[in-house]
Amino acid sequence: MQKLGEREPARTDGPLAVAPALSVQFFLIPLAVVAVVVAVYGGFRLIVADERSPEEYLNEIRTGGRDRRWPAAYELARIMAEPETEAQFPGLGLALVQAFVDSTGDDPRVRRYLALALGRLESPPAETVAALSAALDDPDSETVISVIWALALLGEETVVPHIVGMFGAQDPGVRKMAVYALGVLPDDGSHTTLRAALDDPVPDVQWNAAVSLARHGDGRGVTVLRRMLDRDYVTRQVTPSGTLADPVSDVMISGLQAVAALGAISLGENLRAPVAALADADPSLKVRQAAMETLDALEPSPISRNVAERQ
Repeated sequence: MQKLGEREPARTDGPLAVAPALSVQFFLIPLAVVAVVVAVYGGFRLIVADERSPEEYLNEIRTGGRDRRWPAAYELARIMAEPETEAQFPGLGLALVQAFVDSTGDDPRVRRYLALALGRLESPPAETVAALSAALDDPDSETVISVIWALALLGEETVVPHIVGMFGAQDPGVRKMAVYALGVLPDDGSHTTLRAALDDPVPDVQWNAAVSLARHGDGRGVTVLRRMLDRDYVTRQVTPSGTLADPVSDVMISGLQAVAALGAISLGENLRAPVAALADADPSLKVRQAAMETLDALEPSPISRNVAERQ
């Protein structure tokens, strides 16, 4: 299909953006985490302009001053997104776990970025999940958000009960990330927490729940998905942010991708009309492109079409 020339969302510049194994673009990443990452990026580059080894960054985290340690943790999380980093430094995983444990009660910014670095490990040490899980009761909500993200990245099924428990948090950012993680991690198929999240008072949480359910092939969030395709509605709900170029379109595209994930089953088919309307006339080229791709996904397969014709 011919592309419409859309550009990538602005959030792809942050250290949270590179997580292809989780199909991050399919979800509404909680804006609190993205905002923290993007807000510090420019300032950090002014502080640390050189490329150093992971060991040097870890040493900076252990012994550097307050204004040097968290930028070192940030940069460490960034370079952990590069697969060759872990291969070049085979003992790095254990050192990261120890640094994270030692950071308990320390500068929350150091904790957040070390958690993200741990989540990027391809071969995490056995102690990784336990160290992260113990941090779910951290008093800093942004740290908890980063920890949940890291656990989702690691894909460890045993943490699901812990993540379910985090849905009861007062902080909506924690609930959003918990719902996101439950969309990534396997469960028993009942999706009880995700279904409950469809009625959360915060729209962002509802949206993440509907998208997460769709990723599991569950269409019970179709009512929420329909609202996500309504530009006027989404515009009223989204708070303008300097960290995202077009947050309204990002929400709509996530909704469209969720509809596409449902495929040509009846629930996805019920949304064909609003999807077609977006493909025809939405002001965003990105949304129109996503809508056209969703319409392609809603087309029944040749086999199912032949069966329908015989009936």
